Amino acid sequence: MPGMRRRDFVALLGGAAAAWPLAAHAQQAAMLPTIGFSGTTTASAQVQRTTAFVQRLRQLGWIEGRTVAIEYRWAEGRYERFAEIAAEFVRLKVDVIVTAATAPVVAAKQATSVIPIVFAVAGDPVGSGLVASLARPGGNVTGLSLQQTDLAAKRLELLRQVMPALRRLAIMGNVGSPMIVLELREAQATARSLGLEVSTFEIGRPDDIPLAFEAALKDRADALYVCADPLVNNNRVRIVSLAQEARLATMFGEREHVDAGGLMSYGPNLPDLFRRAGDYVDKILRGAKPGDLPVEQPTKFDLIINLKSAKALGLAIPESLMLRADEVIE
Repeated sequence: MPGMRRRDFVALLGGAAAAWPLAAHAQQAAMLPTIGFSGTTTASAQVQRTTAFVQRLRQLGWIEGRTVAIEYRWAEGRYERFAEIAAEFVRLKVDVIVTAATAPVVAAKQATSVIPIVFAVAGDPVGSGLVASLARPGGNVTGLSLQQTDLAAKRLELLRQVMPALRRLAIMGNVGSPMIVLELREAQATARSLGLEVSTFEIGRPDDIPLAFEAALKDRADALYVCADPLVNNNRVRIVSLAQEARLATMFGEREHVDAGGLMSYGPNLPDLFRRAGDYVDKILRGAKPGDLPVEQPTKFDLIINLKSAKALGLAIPESLMLRADEVIE
């Protein structure tokens, strides 16, 4: 072997062999189908939802790092991040985008008409123009509808059971979200039909939140109905803390707010919706077109009550409501 001793050749061959698995691994990772997962708040705030999604993928044969790659991005409740994240996923050429809430889906849809988009949660996908119809979405978008506005009446009915003497209701929501505007109107109409005095406080950024509570106190509100969206979810601890200081009973749509100390929540089980989003991704990665996959509705709704918060407010939860609750936090 001219110009190379045998032992040098063997060493070179050994080094190359050691490098082959690394190169093969890198090539394999590059060849994996990739999911762009866009979280509306922070990673820590969405652990249950993300875990439910990843576990369902695993059950279906999509194991992160082995048979599928997942690129995670977190908007931290900032609406301007939705378009940035969508544009980044387009540059990365992901195979499917998964997100939740109407605004991020709109941003993703504006960024691409080619990459499939699955929404784990959306308030009114037809009314907001995300899909043509629930049965035949068309285009590159499909997922699960939240039935957001339909639930306002049920939440207020539950709140009245806990507070039969309720007279003044404050309603707070982010008017920067089209779906929240619809929920605000539904909650206002329902509250007035129940004979309640209603004060509505519109927020659009974190600094508006304490101002809304100051106004609610001036209006002598007895309880607060909060419309959930990424801004609210990202500031849930602050909202709950201010409500406790103001001694306001609170009704939310998502259980994380009750975990943080809110009084009650009633709404679809969101980890279950994220789990079901995994089924959509599975079908799309196996060749299905999103426009052919019907939008589905929630099937599991949870009533969560924080008994510790109720006691701090001097509220007695009716036994009938305790029996109906899916979970009571003590």
